Amino acid sequence: MRVFVTGATGFIGTAVVRELKQAGHTVVGLARNGAAAAALRRLGAEPHPGSLDDPESLRTAAARADGVIHLAFMHGLSKASWRCRLYIVAGGAPRGIVQRFLEVTTGADRRAIDAMGTALQGSGRPLVAAFGTLGLAAAGMMRDAPAVETDGPDPASPGHGRAITESALDTWADRGVRTAIMRLPPTVHGAGDGGLVPQMIRAARRKRVSAFVGEGCNRWPAVHRDDAARLFRLALERGSAGARYHGVAEEGIAMRDIAGAIGRRLDLPVSTMTPAGAAKHFAWLGPFVALDNPSSSRWTRERLGWQPSGPSLFDDLDAGDYFRD
Repeated sequence: MRVFVTGATGFIGTAVVRELKQAGHTVVGLARNGAAAAALRRLGAEPHPGSLDDPESLRTAAARADGVIHLAFMHGLSKASWRCRLYIVAGGAPRGIVQRFLEVTTGADRRAIDAMGTALQGSGRPLVAAFGTLGLAAAGMMRDAPAVETDGPDPASPGHGRAITESALDTWADRGVRTAIMRLPPTVHGAGDGGLVPQMIRAARRKRVSAFVGEGCNRWPAVHRDDAARLFRLALERGSAGARYHGVAEEGIAMRDIAGAIGRRLDLPVSTMTPAGAAKHFAWLGPFVALDNPSSSRWTRERLGWQPSGPSLFDDLDAGDYFRD
């Protein structure tokens, strides 16, 4: 297959490109600039110039592809156009910056999906996009059982904003695109990870204490990025239209254990905090650190024959890459 991948130079994207190449697929990656194009060539992929806010480039690449994996997302202001940055920073009261940022990023994601969906409409070709299992977790609630693939996003989750990805793909599934949602855990780990666990480590270094919320019984699922990459390939090749898949290797790791591992590696005390204290300690990450998000991938494994085999989260933390200055 000729596969168009957005976010192909990112932490997960590079693993997906390698996985696709090893399986014999031809990969075309979205390249925002010359550095990204060079990185894609080193991976053996063909660069396609464009960006998330260039729908015509996305349409063109998707139309020429046998399938699409959509991983790109505006995680920071640097990825937004100068007009969007101006709106986010100066488009209203300072307390509304986070909401305006979310409005811009989710809007860009919806337009990107619509552009690629338009090119794939009626073809039965696959379009696989990512969402997060944290979007299934309600603030302040402890789950009696792990979340499953048939569960819908919870409006009470601080991660619910990106649920627009799921509704957008449902629209295109109804229009003849073989869409699939890949729900990823809050920690997709491995060497080079720049996600939420590294944010927790930075907060511990800055505040000189490794923290968890309350009793720390709330749980996060986890997966190694190579296992996640394999699952993206399987969903591309075998996925059913409209399906949700859970890229979960470990169903739920207690946050007090994650904080404990960080404290041991940094030789720092480990302490409980109230939600208000966590907001000061972790900043924007505070509400997510408090979520209880155990998630099952049993159905996903049965349907796609996926068997994660990579290192566990604690294996990666013990390897030491997360703690190099």
